This record gives sequence, C-alpha cells and structure tokens, in this order.
Amino acid sequence: MDSKTQDARRVGGPDDLNPTGAQTDDLLMNAVKAVGDAAYRWSIDDDLLYWGPGSEILLGISEISKISTHRDFTSRLVTDGPSRYESICRSRESDAGSGVPYNLEYRIRDDFGGMRWVEDRGRWFGGPDGAPAFAVGVLRAIDERHKREEELVRLSTYDELTGLLNRVRLKEALTDAMIAAQRGRQNSAFLLVAVDNLALVNDAFGFDVADEVIVCVGERLRGLARRGDSLGRYAGNKFGLVLPNCNEERLSAVCDRLLAEVRDKVVMTARGPVAVTVSAGSIALPGHASSVDQALARAEEALVSAKQRLRDSHVVYAPSREREKTRLRNINVADELITALNDKRIRIAYQPIVDATTCEPMMYECLVRMEQPDGNIAAAGHFVPVAEKLGLIGLIDYRVMELAVETLRARPDVKLSLNVSGRTTGDRLWRDTLASHLDRDKHLAERLVIEITETVAIHEVSELTDFVATFRELGCQIAIDDFGAGYTSFRNLKTLDVDMVKIDGSFVIDLATNPDNQFFVRTLVDLARNFNLPTVAEWVSNEEEVVMLRNLGVEYLQGFYLGEPRMTLPRPLAGIDTKRTVA
Repeated sequence: MDSKTQDARRVGGPDDLNPTGAQTDDLLMNAVKAVGDAAYRWSIDDDLLYWGPGSEILLGISEISKISTHRDFTSRLVTDGPSRYESICRSRESDAGSGVPYNLEYRIRDDFGGMRWVEDRGRWFGGPDGAPAFAVGVLRAIDERHKREEELVRLSTYDELTGLLNRVRLKEALTDAMIAAQRGRQNSAFLLVAVDNLALVNDAFGFDVADEVIVCVGERLRGLARRGDSLGRYAGNKFGLVLPNCNEERLSAVCDRLLAEVRDKVVMTARGPVAVTVSAGSIALPGHASSVDQALARAEEALVSAKQRLRDSHVVYAPSREREKTRLRNINVADELITALNDKRIRIAYQPIVDATTCEPMMYECLVRMEQPDGNIAAAGHFVPVAEKLGLIGLIDYRVMELAVETLRARPDVKLSLNVSGRTTGDRLWRDTLASHLDRDKHLAERLVIEITETVAIHEVSELTDFVATFRELGCQIAIDDFGAGYTSFRNLKTLDVDMVKIDGSFVIDLATNPDNQFFVRTLVDLARNFNLPTVAEWVSNEEEVVMLRNLGVEYLQGFYLGEPRMTLPRPLAGIDTKRTVA
C-alpha cells in the first residue's frame, strides 16, 4: 500500500466518513478527537477500514495500517457474544434509507500485550440489494467503566474482607442445593462455622488482628472445601458451607475435620501467633428443612447448642418435639404479652417487706402480674422468662415503673420496692422517664427502692455505677436482689454504693434444718453488717425461720408467711398523716 492510500485511510478515505461521500466536517472530526474517540468507515464490499485521527492511541496500535481491513481488525477482538461481522452483516433488520444502528462492546488486543475494552456505536447502510454495503461509527474506550462494573459485580458477589461468597450469594448457593435435593437428585448439607471467642481476640490484640484471624480461618475452610462446595462469609465471625452430595451420616466426620484444621495450627498474625478454635452447627437437607430460611435458622440453632457445650464443638441438627412445643408456647405467650401491654392489662401485685422485730410492713415490693381477658391473674413465672428470652422484658419494666409511680402518687403513706432487669438498667428511655418523675416530686424518690439483681451487679459494675449514682442523687435507695446467689464481690457493693441487700431465698428454705443454709445466711449478714448495709431475707415460710433470722441479725423479712402478694394495697390506718413518708 503506498503512502497516499495509507494517508487516505487514516484521514477518512476517498468517500470520507460521510455516507454521501462529502468531505469530512472538520468541526465534527475535531470534536471526536477531543473526547478521545476514534471514528471509522468500513467499506464492507472490499473489507477496507478507514480510521479517523487518534485511532492508534485509543486502540494501542503502533501503525494503523495493521488494521486497515476488517479481517485484520477482528483478528484482535475478543467477544463473548456474536462476532462483529455477524452483528452487522447478518442483521435481520433492513435499511429504509437512514441506516440501521448498532451498539457493540468487546475487547481488543493492543500492541503492548494488553486488552482494551471499547464501545462500538454506529450505523450500517444498505446497497442496491439492501444488503449492508458500508458502516460508519465511533469507538470509545470504556476500560474504566468496565472496571467499575466488575468491581460492583465483585462486591455484590464476594465478601470484601475474605474474598469468599457474601451472604446473598451463599443463600443463592444454598437455594440451588436445596432445589436439587428436593428433586431427589442428591442429598446435601449446610454447615455454619463460627470462630470461638473472637471478642477476646478483639480485646487482647485489636480489631485488625481479629480480621486477620477471620481471613485465615476462611482460607483454611476453603482449603478443605471440595470442588462444587460453596463457601461464604455468613456474618461477622461466621462462615457458611454448602455441601452438595453429602448425607447426614457423613456430617460429623466433616465437622471433625474442619474443627481440627483450625484447632491444630496457630494463626500467625502481624502481632504474633493466636490460637483459634471454631464451633459448628450443621443440618442435613432436605430432610430437616423445607426452605432456605428454615435451614439457616436450624443451622444457627445447632451452632448455639454447640457453643453452649464447649469451645471447639459441633452439633448436627436433630428435630425435637419438646423443643417445638416450647417454641410454640413462647410464641403464644409473647403474643399474649404484647396484647396485654396494649390493653394495659399488666398489673402490680404488692408483697409486704416487714420489720423483723415488729413484723409490721415497712415497704411493699412491686411484683408484675398479667390480667388475662377472663379476669384471672397470671403470675410472673408464666410470662417473664419468655419476655427475657425474647427481649420484651424492657416493655414490662417500663409499664411496671409507670404503675409504681402512679401508686406512689396516690398513696403517700407507702414505700415501694421496684425490680429492674439487667437490660433495663441500660435503657435510656426508662431511666430518663423515671428520673423526670422523681425530679418533679422529690417525695416520690424518698419512698422508692430500686432493686438490681446480683447477676447484673457482678457482670455490669462499670455500667451500673452511673445508673446507681443517678437515682441515689435523686433520693432513691438501691438494693441488691438475690444476694448470695452469684457471690458478689463486696468491692462491687462498695463501688456501687448500694443501700440494702436482699438475701437470696434459696438460702432461707429449710433454714431451721439445714446447717449449710444457716452458715451462709450468718456469713452474708455479718459481711453486710461490716458495710453498714441492712439485710432482707426472702422466701420466709414459717415462724421458726422468722425467729432464726431475727436472731441472726436480719432487719427485714419477706415471704408468703408474712404476707402474700395482693393486687391492692391495704388502706391507710385511720388518722395516719399521709404526707409523712414511711421510714
């Protein structure tokens, strides 16, 4: 090819880029060049390509003559769909005079060993027979756009930290496995694997090391996964593994191998070696789940059971009628509880706490009850354990607090004791609401004792300090309930600055005939006395226990023998000054 012909093909050819053969519009060509695009004209009959300015730069071609024919050009293309020739020359559309548009995307090999993504937009025009005669178009570099799209696909498919499947894709893989299993093609299984005590690693080494642990555990699990298995990061420290063609009999052996792979090698991190174990819950499919959500829930359940045993344990899900009955009961009780809250059928029963010497009521403990639609009263044991398990206890505590405040306002002659769950001590709304009531009426605070269970005092001392300080400053007293059941550190009592301790009722049962209980009560009373803390003995059931507790130095008593919980308070004595607070 002579230089004149070559130069013509670079600039636009004898017919230029215009299908009418007019001279190229300089303004249009300059605009195309300015945005970095490359214009071309393809003469289909003789297979010649005419390229506009800037084509070499866009395509990474050192000499444009290397792609002066369509055959030369397409030899460099990589496309997943129909070829460029098929898309244009074998189009089923016909040219009505204005040309037929096309829009293609493909990769082209450059002269530097790389691949470049381009978008090819143009129109082909038919000859006298209607068949495509020539095409004109523009190529645009779209590498950056494809990188962004690939990154979006990656992020929508893979977990950013571990590179494993993310939760969405893991569920899709589980769906596919369950469909195959339900159609009878093969059994499958699902494993949920969690790193044990990752919070301790966070505290001891930092979150960056915990991330290293998660990544390493993921790599080890991936190393054990078979071809066709699907491994993903389910959430936080949990991994999910879908096992096609795996029956229930093999699950225990699979779990043993996974646990050993993690347990037997320390994880080398930037801050040194870390010993790690995992626990696993697994479920065989389709036998024990009819849906993906059910499979996930039951695998979670098996994992929780494994963690409750010991670290480095695994449990294969097995159905249990008793467990299902318990769950059904929990659902019914929860529904009953929410309805009772909405209907304001949560009530208070008042149980007297009496002076050990005179047996006269000094205050009343507020015990929650539920009034049922038929008017019967349900004891706390019917619904409180379920409320605690399902996270509804805060709603109950809030309602009981409102009722206690109403009672204190209506009965200036009584002093009340109000139980608070561990969850509620951190409930800002509960705290602010009660503080607002007490701040408006100081006489309410003088007649209110707030009881915190000992287990909360043991585990949440730092969190409770502010809670206790807030209500003591407002004028309330603070009591530790169930004292002795958890062996509270007396240093914690001093830190919390409580006003009273209530001895756990389990030490009062059979006090007259049980030397161990006598020893415990005597010890607890002596220790409380060293801190100048009055004591209340719970569950007092007979006169003999009253006498013994009084002799041991217990100041206050509570129990059915001294007064059962009642839904109403006794009327004030005639002539009592209701404006005076009870000591």
